[in-house]
Amino acid sequence: MPTTPADVRAIALALPEATERPAWDMACLRVKDKIFASMPPEETWVAIRLAEGENRSLAAERPGVFSVPHHYRNSTMVVVDLAAVERAELAELLTEAWRLRAPARLRAAFDAADG
Repeated sequence: MPTTPADVRAIALALPEATERPAWDMACLRVKDKIFASMPPEETWVAIRLAEGENRSLAAERPGVFSVPHHYRNSTMVVVDLAAVERAELAELLTEAWRLRAPARLRAAFDAADG
């Protein structure tokens, strides 16, 4: 079942201290004002910040789901086609992106609550 922009927001905004504030005509999901994901106005895809090199690996392995467009070539962002990604995988990627941007105390509290 394809994911939706509502899924993106529900997953991302459920993470501790995550907020949404637009920038560059995009819906930007942030933690402590650091962007970890963004969606364009048409909301057919989401760009997610990953660890160095992970974006290119995903795009090479599954080009039908992931891509690294020219304007993201010098970043760690990967574009995820919402119509092609499962909700569980999207949740994993958004959580990883949040972890990369969240302060250590937030990550520690999140990990402690998670289990």
